[in-house]
Amino acid sequence: MTTTTPSVTLDDIRSAAERLEGVAHRTPVLRSRTLDALVGAEVHLKCENFQRVGAFKFRGAYNAASRLTPGRLSRGIAAYSSGNHAQAVALAARELGTTAVIVMPEDAPASKRAATEEYGAEIVTYDRYTGDRVALAEALAAERGLTLVPPYEHPHIIAGQGTAALELVEEAGELDLLLAPVGGGGLIAGSATAVKGTYPATRVIGVEPEAGDDTKRSLEAGRRVSVPVPRTIADGQALHTPGELTFSLNRRLLDGIVLVGDGEIRDAMRFAFERLKIVLEPSGATPLAALLTGRTGPLPPRVGLILSGGNIDAERFARLCAPGA
Repeated sequence: MTTTTPSVTLDDIRSAAERLEGVAHRTPVLRSRTLDALVGAEVHLKCENFQRVGAFKFRGAYNAASRLTPGRLSRGIAAYSSGNHAQAVALAARELGTTAVIVMPEDAPASKRAATEEYGAEIVTYDRYTGDRVALAEALAAERGLTLVPPYEHPHIIAGQGTAALELVEEAGELDLLLAPVGGGGLIAGSATAVKGTYPATRVIGVEPEAGDDTKRSLEAGRRVSVPVPRTIADGQALHTPGELTFSLNRRLLDGIVLVGDGEIRDAMRFAFERLKIVLEPSGATPLAALLTGRTGPLPPRVGLILSGGNIDAERFARLCAPGA
């Protein structure tokens, strides 16, 4: 008996875009002459920090939850997340008239936890360095009869995330290179599917924090590799193993992974605030950090970046961006 790994196609992403029409924001694509001159390329910034819940995650969460049968939806949904997916599932549940229970790490940013609660979700906490969030969430869902909406390991989630990149190329046209953050791998998998399905010659490179290079190591090894739970300011990318589905897609679609350090992420956050006038959380700034540091090597003429989110409270933002932080 053989099994096949689910795939995600451009048609799946277009279907998700139709489902999200009028529900998710079509976020802006910003340009900066200053940035173009600094890096020597035409840069198109897809600003998912302006998405509902402040991050791209709402796209996948709503696409997946809205496809549940009325019976399953009425019993409620569950999720596990360090913050952005938590908020996304909580808001999707509210939009769809159901309830949500979220498993979150004890050290999740206070602003993300507060927002999740404000959307109406119940929160169950765990220690990210000793607990198994997947096992906890699965047990909770089974006990209460909830449907688990994973943060990246599902075709409907990946298709929803891919709508951000689809919108980017619809507005900007063909790109030579796309940079996007890599955590569990859903955003980059959806982005690569959308972009390469539209313009096959576009190169797609993921960006990880140096402390959380599990996808880079996995691609180099040709199999999923685990690393210690990362200690990085990029909490949205603090994962130790790529998803099985996302890795199966990314090993086929990606042209590489580059790494950035926490100091470089801080510099990118500061640059975005001071020169672009936008606020990015650390994970949302990693593609910009890779661009500013030249991690990708010589740039082609037209480059796109997915700036994945801006969920950060004022106190933490000021602390991270302070000179000498």
